[in-house]
Amino acid sequence: MKYSTVILFFFVPLISFSQITTNEFDPKKWEPPYSLDFPIGWGIERFLIPISFAPKIPYIGVEDIRFTPGWGKAESADYWSYAFLWYLDGLQKITANIVENNLKKYYSGLVKAMQVHSSDKKSITVRTIIKKGKTLKGDLKTFYGSVYMLDYMANKPIALYCKVHLKSSSGQNKTFIFYEISPKDYSHDVWQSLDILWTDFSCNKSLEAK
Repeated sequence: MKYSTVILFFFVPLISFSQITTNEFDPKKWEPPYSLDFPIGWGIERFLIPISFAPKIPYIGVEDIRFTPGWGKAESADYWSYAFLWYLDGLQKITANIVENNLKKYYSGLVKAMQVHSSDKKSITVRTIIKKGKTLKGDLKTFYGSVYMLDYMANKPIALYCKVHLKSSSGQNKTFIFYEISPKDYSHDVWQSLDILWTDFSCNKSLEAK
């Protein structure tokens, strides 16, 4: 990531994503109907779902990413720490097993895509472990777990901790899945920065403005 090295970006009007073609989606012009903060110094990236590097994940929508300032810097305390939202058509059935399988497909495809131009391609099978935990305030469900994969930037194994929040929006027929990711354990300060993105999230920007 930034995922832009392997993903093309396009423009989306505010209609059902099932009506959108990739030639119409421009993340710089798209105005999401939800509110997800963009802290100073952080990176942002958006692209359509189905995801180009993980097409077997069976949803239609948009992925909206927030990268910590040190995301790609190996010496940084927030290396590989970031968050991403899946804004999906429909009210999706989401379980721990579904989250686990989706993340395995996601990171398996991501690593493969990012290794396209690498001359030293290491092979590590992605493993994911996700369990349903105590439901946090505002969530329909909250999941916790880990992803074991290849850090394609350092070309060595890495273990990422995950928090996954599920929310739906009445009247919108939309599902929101928010992923917080970091190799740091949950006691590290970086989680406060990731958590606040979700704490301040609003699934209806128009209502928030009122």
